[in-house]
Amino acid sequence: MNFFRIFEGMGIALDSIRANKVRAALTILGVAIGVMVVIAMASAITGINRSVSAQIETLGPKTFYVQRFFSGGLNISDGSDELSPWRKNPWLKVEEARALAKLPTVQDVTWSENTNGPVSFADVNLASVQVVGSSAAWVRVTGGSITEGRNFTDLEEASNARVAVINDKLAEALMPGRDPIGKRIKVFGEPFEVIGLYVEAKSLFGNNDTPMATIPHSTFTKVADYWKGWMDIAVSPTATATVQESQDEVIAAMRGIRGLKPGQDNNFAVVTQDKILETWNKITSGFFLVMLALSSVGLMVGGVGVVAIMMISVTERTREIGVRKALGATRREIMFQFLVEAATLTLVGGVAGMILGGLISLGINKLTPIPAAVPLWSVVVALLASTVTGVFFGLYPASKASRLDPVEALRYE
Repeated sequence: MNFFRIFEGMGIALDSIRANKVRAALTILGVAIGVMVVIAMASAITGINRSVSAQIETLGPKTFYVQRFFSGGLNISDGSDELSPWRKNPWLKVEEARALAKLPTVQDVTWSENTNGPVSFADVNLASVQVVGSSAAWVRVTGGSITEGRNFTDLEEASNARVAVINDKLAEALMPGRDPIGKRIKVFGEPFEVIGLYVEAKSLFGNNDTPMATIPHSTFTKVADYWKGWMDIAVSPTATATVQESQDEVIAAMRGIRGLKPGQDNNFAVVTQDKILETWNKITSGFFLVMLALSSVGLMVGGVGVVAIMMISVTERTREIGVRKALGATRREIMFQFLVEAATLTLVGGVAGMILGGLISLGINKLTPIPAAVPLWSVVVALLASTVTGVFFGLYPASKASRLDPVEALRYE
């Protein structure tokens, strides 16, 4: 029986929308905007999270990092020691990285520092190009591939060789349509021979569209103008070792190298991919709060529209309510019918918002690097939120309709 009443209420609500298009538009538009925000932002954040996970996987699912300091989120510093905890940690050293490379559970280690600086070729001058100083193992650890030429060797890294591996974007910017191998470019005003063309693994935050030059770390420290003290060490465990085993061995080795006593805290950070993802999830949770605030505004607008349109509906149908009460309809039945009508109004807005949000998600997926995808939970939340909005804001009009005196209602003109 309740199903028939639900369908009856939905039919009356749809008739009301058709009869009062302008009046119903406010309700539908407000709810649609709120739902659209939920769908669009949820799909974008889902796509970004997937891309971040995929990028980390390109580095090897077991790769972890040794850093001077890891805050696990946003770190605000005013320059004081209290708000700059990283100051108490010594700089990482190449010697430490080389020592870690000799550990039984470690397969590869690469160390790197980076900055932006001028790079030029012939009459083409680029003022700010990402310049990375890395050890020779960087391609094996960070992923991607050298499609032409070769990488620099350990010997070239040890001898401060002036050689560079540039990515395809820098090659296009400096010498479009030409073979870069063997060409001499200038990095920080110093001549370098291009020995390799690098194509980065596809990822959202992998700087695929950013011109980049990678040079031996030893050379980088001599020619680059960079912020010293922030070298990163990436560690790739052996196939037979777990991340935890390799991490424990690295921590023990670093503590031994630095002469830390058993009771002293680590003055370095070992960061696993789980920590990076956890930090990223904390950041995206802030986006979800923004999403909640923006969608709430739309739903509130829709809710006000529900109150307005349902109060008008109660007034217009006063005689009908009086007739139904005279024929035995209870307060509960009258209230139920009006709540169904209110929920239907907002549900129509919710469906419209889902369609708009889906189209925005499709546009993000096609026009940007973000692999946006509408998660199932956002659809459920959107439909539930729109329905609850209708029921909540429809309570007052429904209650007013149910409390009408049947005799007075029948006399209403």
